[in-house]
Amino acid sequence: MLKKWHIGVALGALMALGFSASASADDVYIPLISKGFQHQFWQAVKAGAEQAAKTDNVRITFEGPETEAMVDKQIDMLSAALAKHPQALGFAALDSKAATPLLKKAQSEKIPVIAFDSGVDSDIPLTTCHTDSVASAALAADKMADAIGDAGEVAVIVHDQTSRTGIDRRDGFLNEMKAKHPNIKIVSVQYGAGDHLKSAEIAKADLQANPNLKGIFGANEGSAEGAAIGVKESGKKVVLIGYDSGKEQMDAIRSGLMLGAITQNPVGIGACVVDSAVKALKGEKLPKDVDTGFYWYDKTNIDDPKIAAVLYN
Repeated sequence: MLKKWHIGVALGALMALGFSASASADDVYIPLISKGFQHQFWQAVKAGAEQAAKTDNVRITFEGPETEAMVDKQIDMLSAALAKHPQALGFAALDSKAATPLLKKAQSEKIPVIAFDSGVDSDIPLTTCHTDSVASAALAADKMADAIGDAGEVAVIVHDQTSRTGIDRRDGFLNEMKAKHPNIKIVSVQYGAGDHLKSAEIAKADLQANPNLKGIFGANEGSAEGAAIGVKESGKKVVLIGYDSGKEQMDAIRSGLMLGAITQNPVGIGACVVDSAVKALKGEKLPKDVDTGFYWYDKTNIDDPKIAAVLYN
């Protein structure tokens, strides 16, 4: 391991060696800026990142705004992280375009950027550790279609329309319905910022406005759990399909309130970010993206050890 340099000549030599040298330094610092902290998903991503940091012998921090509606606060966090001159950076964008100026700054300072969960509209990140949101949402659409007899009205509640996960899960669901299930009509697409209460109110409004509604898809943990609250409070019966896990969503599936959901592999996502950053610092070439996988779970397989391993509660 390299010791900290205290004299100018040695410091110059370190700079000349570039990132392969800094990857071996005693104190490699990699901040991870997530989209939030309020969901159990992010706690699982954090746990995976911390495990990898311990294995890779690097120092990380993990933070995000209080809610996934706080784009400006996330940008402030990203700016503060860059001001500490980290060796590499992990970033999960709330807004796929808003962070571009800061990411360009990181690029100009030769700080490798690893995107996770939600990519950005830029080629600056060396790789993106994520779930295939389009394919996973398409699977949710197929499960919904099967459950409602491949015909009827369905509503969609999405966390946002600015992040890649929000856009891709929405479009993955809608496009699958259009392509393969033409007798299903999407009557509403609303955005609840991943907030339980907002999503619950949207679900109740959807049920009120569409008395023949057969199903609701919630595109992230907060959207799905909020939809479940709204459906329960309305007293109406619809097919509810979610995304992510978390205790409330798992309880809703066990009770029959929710049919099932798509789960990701958040621990794997967190580990992928740190491992990819370390590889970048060593000069290794990275794939453009890393798909960490997704799974459908419902009452029939929720206790299967393979599924239980990727549920986060």
